[in-house]
Amino acid sequence: MFNNGKNKYHEMAARKGIESSTWRPRSKLTSELQLHLCGSLFTVDKELLAKKSSKIAKLMQRNPNGDLSNLLRDIPADQESMEIVGRFCHGFSINLTTENIVRVSCVAKYLGMTDNHCPENLLTKALAFFEHHVIPSWNNSVRALKTAENMLDHASELGLIDYCAQSIISKAMEDPRLLGESIGSVPISDDEEEDSNEYKPNARRKLFDIEWKSEDLSSLGLRLYAPIINAMIQQKIPQENVAANICQYAKTWLFSDEEKIDENSQREILEALVQLLPQERDIVTCTFLFHMLRFAKFLDASSDCMNGIEQRIGKQLDQASVKDMLIPSQGYAKDEQYDTECIRRILKNFYMHYTGPDPTGLGLVAELIDEFLIEISADIDLKMPTFVAFADMSVAASDGLSHRTSDGIYRAVDIYLDKHRHLTESEKEEICKVLNCNRLSSEACEHAAQNERLPVRFVVQALFVAQLKLREAFVPRIAAAGGGGSENSNGRRVVVERREEEEEGERMEIERMGSKVKELERECDVMRREIERSGGIGFSGSGFSNNNVVKKNKKSGKMSMWKEMKRKLGCGMSSVDGDYHCLVKKKKKVHPR
Repeated sequence: MFNNGKNKYHEMAARKGIESSTWRPRSKLTSELQLHLCGSLFTVDKELLAKKSSKIAKLMQRNPNGDLSNLLRDIPADQESMEIVGRFCHGFSINLTTENIVRVSCVAKYLGMTDNHCPENLLTKALAFFEHHVIPSWNNSVRALKTAENMLDHASELGLIDYCAQSIISKAMEDPRLLGESIGSVPISDDEEEDSNEYKPNARRKLFDIEWKSEDLSSLGLRLYAPIINAMIQQKIPQENVAANICQYAKTWLFSDEEKIDENSQREILEALVQLLPQERDIVTCTFLFHMLRFAKFLDASSDCMNGIEQRIGKQLDQASVKDMLIPSQGYAKDEQYDTECIRRILKNFYMHYTGPDPTGLGLVAELIDEFLIEISADIDLKMPTFVAFADMSVAASDGLSHRTSDGIYRAVDIYLDKHRHLTESEKEEICKVLNCNRLSSEACEHAAQNERLPVRFVVQALFVAQLKLREAFVPRIAAAGGGGSENSNGRRVVVERREEEEEGERMEIERMGSKVKELERECDVMRREIERSGGIGFSGSGFSNNNVVKKNKKSGKMSMWKEMKRKLGCGMSSVDGDYHCLVKKKKKVHPR
C-alpha cells in the first residue's frame, strides 16, 4: 500500500499523463529506448522495462550497449498501449478499457510481462480485466473483438479471439434477438422504396429494456464475422435471426452509400454472405435476394455465387414483384435493356422446385410473367425469339388455371407490335400464335377486333369470337326476360321495352361487325388480285394459295370463304352492288294491354 503523499503524487502524475499526450515517463539514471510507433517516436526507460519484461531483459543481456529498437519492430503496440506499459513500469495507475484491453494484452504477451518474470505483472492484470469485464458482456465482447482486427495473429495466439467468439455465440443461443428480429417475408414498403433503393430489414435489437441497444455484429470485418456466423449455424441458432443479421451486414458493407471498401473486397463479402445464407424458403425476402443478384452482376461475382442466389429466388419467386425482375443488362455487348436470360433461369428453378398442392403460387407467377412481358415489350432492342419464348412461358404457366384470361399477354403483344412497326405480316402472325381469342375477355376481344396493328387473320378470329360472346351474353338475358309471365302489367311492359332495347343494341353491333368484315374482305380481295398479277404465289396468311384461290363466279353457286364466315357470324346476306350486309329483322313492338 502507498502512503497518502505517494498516492497524491501518483494521482497528479496520472492526471498529467491523461491531459498531455506528449508526456512520457522516463528515468534520469538509466538509458532510454526509442521506438517508432504509428509514425511517431516513443521513448521508454530500458532499465525499468527490463524489470517487468523478460524479453527486454534477455535482449539487454545479449546487447548491453546495443540499440534494441531494431529488434522490436514487430511489436504489436500503438502509442496508447505503450504509454500504459510505461506507466505500469513506473508504478503509476493504468486505465484499462474495452477498446484497449486486447492490444495491451498482446503487447504484454509479446514483451513477456508475465508473473514468472515479475509478480502481479501486466499480462495477469490485463487478462483478469478481460475475464471480468469483457467476456460477461455482449457489447464489450463485440467491441473488443473489433479492436483485434489489426492484430489477429497475436490475439488468436493469446486466445482472446476464441474467448470473445464463444461469449458472443453463447449469448446468441440464449437470446437470438441479439442478432436481429426475424424479417420473415415482410417486403419493403412502397414509401421506403421511393426514398431509397437500399434494402431495409426490420432488425430491432431489444432485450429487456426498450432503451437498451445491443452492439451490432456488422461492425466486424469479414475475417471475424464469417467464422462466428458459421459457428452459430452449426449450433442451430434460429435461421431467421441469423439471416436477419446477414441482411444487416450486407446493408452495412454492400448497400451503403458510403464507399468503405473497394470492389474486390465487396465481391469477397458478397460471395461469403451467399454461402452463409440459409437455403430454406421464406428466410429472407425476395426483394433482398434480387438486390444481392444485382450487386453480384455488377461486381462480376463467381458463377457459383450467382447460381446460388438464382436458386434461392426460384424457390420463392411467387413473392417477387415485377420491379424485382427488371435486372439491367451488364456490359456493352448486351443489346437488350434487361437481363432476360437470368429471369428465364429463375423461372426454370421455380417450376423445378415448386411441389406445393396449392396452385396459388403458380397463378401468382403466371401473373408475374405477364407483367414482366408487358414491361420488356417496350424495349426496342428486344428480339422477337426472346419475346415469343416468354409469351410461350406465359401461356404454359396459365394452363390449368381456368380463371385466368390472356388479357395480359395480349397487352404485351399489342405493345410489342406498336414499338416494332418494322415487322412483316408473317412475323406478326408468328407472334400472334401465342394468343388464344377464346381466353380473352370481352373487352380485350373487342379491342383486338379493331386493332389495326394485328394481322388480318387474327382480327377475323377476334371478330368471330366477339360475336359468339355477344350471343352468349344476350341469350340468358332474353330467356330470363321471357320467363316473367306472372308479373303484373307494368312489370311486363318494362321487360318488353328492355328486351327491345337489347335487341336494338344487338342489331347495331352485328351491323358494325358486318361492315368490318366487308372491309376486310375487300382488302383481302385486293391482295389476292395483286398476288395473281405477280405470278400466282400463294398467300397462306389470308387463306389463299395456288390450289385454293376462290374465283369470283356468281353462276357457280359456291359460297366464298367470307360468306361462310358471315354465315357463322349469324349475318344475313343479300347481294346489293356486290356488298354484303347483316340483316336483322326488327320485331314489332307488342305492348301488353
